[in-house]
Amino acid sequence: MAHLLFTYRLRIQHKILTRQPHALLQHSLFPSSPLAGLEGVFDLLESEPLLILHKMSKVFTLAEVSEHNNAKDCWLIIDGKVYDVTKFLEDHPGGDEVLLSATGKDATDDFEDVGHSSTAKAMMDEFYVGDFDTSTVPTKTQYTPPKQPHYNQDKTSDFIIKLLQFLVPLVILGVAVGIHFYTKSSA
Repeated sequence: MAHLLFTYRLRIQHKILTRQPHALLQHSLFPSSPLAGLEGVFDLLESEPLLILHKMSKVFTLAEVSEHNNAKDCWLIIDGKVYDVTKFLEDHPGGDEVLLSATGKDATDDFEDVGHSSTAKAMMDEFYVGDFDTSTVPTKTQYTPPKQPHYNQDKTSDFIIKLLQFLVPLVILGVAVGIHFYTKSSA
């Protein structure tokens, strides 16, 4: 019976909140030793991480997020992430109406337009519930105006010239007839 040798490498990633932004702890494990590949990891852990976040994020569709659109259950989509901001509605400096008006859609532009502070952005982690599946967003159809007849400036000006060539002599003739009758009746 033939034995097959399988070699595999397990890569583990942890998000670490340290004094350095976007720190990421990565290490590899080989099946031969439970601590293999962990050299250097302990040095990183000694840098006093404040918090280790190890959460599997759930992926939500637009329909699922859109169901959470009232003051008792309010979810927002910002930068492809879903946040449950229900507990923050009363504390939001702009009022709860601002947050409620951004439900059921991607609120990234609304969030960025306000210019939130780095403290506000750091607070978002406590409201994070999962990621947003962008493939569930319906495609926007571009408005195409109905076809209008092409306005040709040259043809229009030709028409006006022909009209004036006909009307100007009629106006001159009318003025001449009017002057003739006026002078005849006053004499």
